[in-house]
Parts: sequence; structure tokens; C-alpha cells
Amino acid sequence: MNPLNPAAMGPSKDEILRKTHYGLNIYAFILHSYYPDETVLSLSGRDCSPAKNPFNADKTTLLIKIVDCCAMHTDTENAVVSGNAFDFASLFYRMKGQDLLNKINEDLNLRITQEKPIQSPMLSNKSLDNGITALKRSPVFSYFNKPVSNIIPARKVTLLEVYSLIKGNDFASSTKSLRGITDLKEARKYKAQHFDYVTFSGVFSQRNDVNLIRHSGLLTVDFDHVDDIQALKTSLLDDAYFETELLFISPSGDGLKWIIPVDLSQVKHRDYFKAVANYIQQSYKLQVDQSGKDLSRACFLPFDPEIFIHSKYL
Repeated sequence: MNPLNPAAMGPSKDEILRKTHYGLNIYAFILHSYYPDETVLSLSGRDCSPAKNPFNADKTTLLIKIVDCCAMHTDTENAVVSGNAFDFASLFYRMKGQDLLNKINEDLNLRITQEKPIQSPMLSNKSLDNGITALKRSPVFSYFNKPVSNIIPARKVTLLEVYSLIKGNDFASSTKSLRGITDLKEARKYKAQHFDYVTFSGVFSQRNDVNLIRHSGLLTVDFDHVDDIQALKTSLLDDAYFETELLFISPSGDGLKWIIPVDLSQVKHRDYFKAVANYIQQSYKLQVDQSGKDLSRACFLPFDPEIFIHSKYL
């Protein structure tokens, strides 16, 4: 690293907190290394249920909560000094300062860039092409032809393909027709019959949680009956803790579909969804559709010319 370049010093605490959901993933990673076959953290709102403390003879005395956007811990028997996620990591790694931050970045695979690459004139076009391809690699999941009663996927698709379909005119006619139906029961029936759908969270042999072939690393958060869609859309795109992969207006026209990455290295899909739902309730004072906890939840594809996709896929 170049000591004269501040960007070369490595990730900051703020960057790590943004990538680890206030630092909760740091605690989860460390505890999972001691208790690999157990659910190490159970989040409710901004507090966790008491957890085992490896620094207190594995007693269930560790209390973790989020305070001012940072995960903090105490021990009911004062076996360790109270502190934050970085203090707990320091106990585990026996490191401090930038060395500790670099180690967290590496072990949790946060991929926080430590130094901007300098393009060398010796770097071939082939090398550049390979790098760009790697950055563009998109999650893959199942696509189903209408109606929703059809549970056998037609093919596998990527986020970029779905983005192009929603932005194009393929679903414009059905979306317009749906939004013209005022009877809610008739609208639900029409949607079930006339819209193709995807399972953003993975590839399935058929649409059922037990038939998951491979998880995509994506989670769908569904906001229904939103008063100000544009304001919520702006807030979600600016969210400090969750990166938006895809964001579009629902077929009904009064909701949003928010597709975000999910880290399954430490927690299960359902537990992650619960944590996200609690975060949204705390931060936005909104309830989300609980169907997002299901791996195989169907997401209908509407027409939305203003759909957002993360720039890394473009």
C-alpha cells in the first residue's frame, strides 16, 4: 500500500458497519466460529435474545443490541468489558486498529475496496474484459409462465433480463388492464391469470420451498398500499444499510418490489427476512408483506419504464 494515499489505508468502521448491518454480522461470524451448528443470534427489533458468550465459559450471558446504528454488547456477569462489535472482534482476533478492520473485511468477504486500481498501459484488453465480465455477473433465478397455478419453471433468468422485460412493453397491456379493475377480488383473479412471474430468491425444479436447487442471494421485500411511492423509492435507494439490486412498482400500481442481497453465510433466509422486516418497521414505520420469508414466493412481473437496477449490472 502507498502510505501517502489515504484510500490505501483500508476500510473504515463506518464502511464496515454499512456492510454488516450495524455490526451484527461481525458478532454472528465470531459466534458461528465457536458454535457452527447452532443459531447464534436471534434478532427481535433492535435487540437480540441472550446468546452464548465464548469468553464466559459458553454461558448464555451475552446481550447484543443496536444503539445509534452500531451493534453493542454487554455480559450479564461482566465477564467481558461492554463495548461494540469492533471491541468484540478485538477479543477474538487479538488485533486492534486498522489491522483489525482489514481482517474483518477479509474474513467476512465484505469486499470493501482498499485502494482504487491504477490502470497500467501493460494491462491487456483481454484482462479488462475479464474484469468487467466478473463485475456484471448477475444472480440467477427461475422464470414461470402464466398463470400462477403453473409451478413448473420455463427457464432460468438474470436480474438484467427481468429488468429489460419490465422496462420494455411485454407486460404493458396486462398492467394497464389490471389497474383499470376496481373490484379487488376481480383484480387478484386477473393478476393470477395474466402475469408471468419469477422466484427472485432462487432456482427451483418446481415452485415449492423444498424444491430449491440453488439460492440466488436475493431477497424480495414487498410494500403494499404505499401513500407516496416516489418518496419511499427515494428513501430505499438512499438506504445506508441495504444495497438495492432492483426496485420497481408492483402490478397494482400502489406498491413497490424491493430486491436486495441476502447474506446466508450466518443466518437462514427466514431469519434474515425477519431482521430486514424489523429494520424497516423501526426505520420507516412501515409493515412489509410477510410472504417475503418464503423462499419460493412468486413475484409477478409488471410494466414499469422507471424500474431501477444497480449500475454494476449495466
